[in-house]
Amino acid sequence: TVPEALRPHIGQVILGQILQAGSGMNTARQVGLKLGIPQATPAFTVNMVCGSGLKAVALGADAIAQDEAGLVLAGGMESMSSAPHYAMDPRFGKKLGEPRLRDAILTDGLSDPLLQRGMGDIAEELACEYGISRGEQDEFALQSQQRAAAAREAFSREIVPMGEVEADEHPRPNTTLEKLASLAPAFDKEGTITAGNASGINDGAATVLLANDAALAGHALESRARIVGATALGCDPARFGLGPVGAVQSLCEQAGWDLAGVDAVEINEAFAVQTLACARVLGLSDAQLNPRGGAIALGHPIGASGARILVTLLH
Repeated sequence: TVPEALRPHIGQVILGQILQAGSGMNTARQVGLKLGIPQATPAFTVNMVCGSGLKAVALGADAIAQDEAGLVLAGGMESMSSAPHYAMDPRFGKKLGEPRLRDAILTDGLSDPLLQRGMGDIAEELACEYGISRGEQDEFALQSQQRAAAAREAFSREIVPMGEVEADEHPRPNTTLEKLASLAPAFDKEGTITAGNASGINDGAATVLLANDAALAGHALESRARIVGATALGCDPARFGLGPVGAVQSLCEQAGWDLAGVDAVEINEAFAVQTLACARVLGLSDAQLNPRGGAIALGHPIGASGARILVTLLH
């Protein structure tokens, strides 16, 4: 994805990845070396859970602002299909019985270790708190699928083909409300979240090339956008789904923006209920929010998604 002529000039490689077990040391470094970026170029891997890819971009912008680099390759990646199951007992010996296996996807990516609860279980509570019905969630999921299908040609301009794979495989353009309504709840038998109104388990990667003015001029590059601010904000783990709210509000205050005047806002669709709750609190219109669909349709390779929504926004 990086023109060969630019590779010797990349000053840093910063990539997000959550499910690192079994991937080898410092996967961002592996990517840089496999791309032919100079061995002297530093690289590091970021884990900020679903925000990893976007945080990598923010760190790249910081590196440029501090004159550490003129060009930075930043983004995120995840191969959830390759995430291992690992045994917790053998290192200390186990005389009898089968070893305990843990699923890296659940343990390291989709469960809160402090609350000892899965993300889906926690997200269900937002449906009650904000009065978001199963029907509303299914309608939002259908809209995500329809918008992604309508944007298929537009997506072709931001997707780098990998062999025979030239388009996202996760979208279900033939989804209907009836099909969505037929799905059983995924986390609570009386719940509202299903496999149809939540994001999937996927593989993917997304990157951007960040540059300062000198690099733009020196390499005859044209910028697609300018970063005017970035912020990260923590929240109560029991209300993780509302995390984007505080961050967006803080960033608008930092930039002096009125959110009502922003044309498009991308919020990762981990779950329809979580996205709808964020939109409700922020006062986002239907037209503003994820105009080309989101992770419900496109998938959620967790380390890559933050960068993916940025790439889509740039296009």
